[in-house]
Amino acid sequence: MPQPHCLASGAVESRAAGPAMSSIPPIDLPQPSPAAIFFAGWRAAWTSVFGLVLIGTYVGVGALAHEYGFGVGWVLLSTSLVWAAPAQVILLSALGAGATPFEAALAVGLSGVRLLPMVVTLLALIKRPDTKPRELILPAHLTAVSMWVEALRLVPTLPRAQRITFCNGLGIGFMVAAQGGGLMGFYLAASLPALLTAGLLFLTPMSFLVSTARNARLLVDRLALALGLMLGPLLAYGQVGLDVMWTGIIGGTCAYGIHRLRGALR
Repeated sequence: MPQPHCLASGAVESRAAGPAMSSIPPIDLPQPSPAAIFFAGWRAAWTSVFGLVLIGTYVGVGALAHEYGFGVGWVLLSTSLVWAAPAQVILLSALGAGATPFEAALAVGLSGVRLLPMVVTLLALIKRPDTKPRELILPAHLTAVSMWVEALRLVPTLPRAQRITFCNGLGIGFMVAAQGGGLMGFYLAASLPALLTAGLLFLTPMSFLVSTARNARLLVDRLALALGLMLGPLLAYGQVGLDVMWTGIIGGTCAYGIHRLRGALR
């Protein structure tokens, strides 16, 4: 993909090279179209390991929906609207167990709070000073664990003007993969053992953990990850309410405090 800022710097250098070069007009290479940028994000989704992970995870979601008696249209619509496998499992389990729609919606809403920091960090990375708020609605909705991890890896290499369109292509590519997995799981539900369905649902958190560990470069990132891995099981064993939230708050705060203390002692 051409990099406009690299082309611009090259033009400046050629003009500064001397009088002999000043008569050569700058070369303006064509900029990629929005469609080309979108499909670059789409291709990135389908060449990412997260595409396979989402297909496997949503095979489990589709099988679970079939088990609870929901229709295939309901699976596709809930995937598009909720767009988070753990939240969909909560929704399926709550409604399947007889909870009211309000109670199920409240549980799903609380589970979605974990995605808020991801949305904030991603939008800060892709928006420009002249970006209209409506342009951020779609990438904000598409922000899930898989899309967030891949966007943080790929987006910084792109010019800022291309980032929103690229993220839209990336997120929609992942969503189409998930929809395909949900359809397969729904129609294969009768032949899938319960243990395999549970294992497929476990793919997303494991892939997120491996990707986070791989992308951890700073001490504060590694400390937060290590503290989270230690605190999470302890709080779950102690049956502490909202254990995932408290794991993030305590582990992240301690990691940040150690990072600041280490910087002050230098």
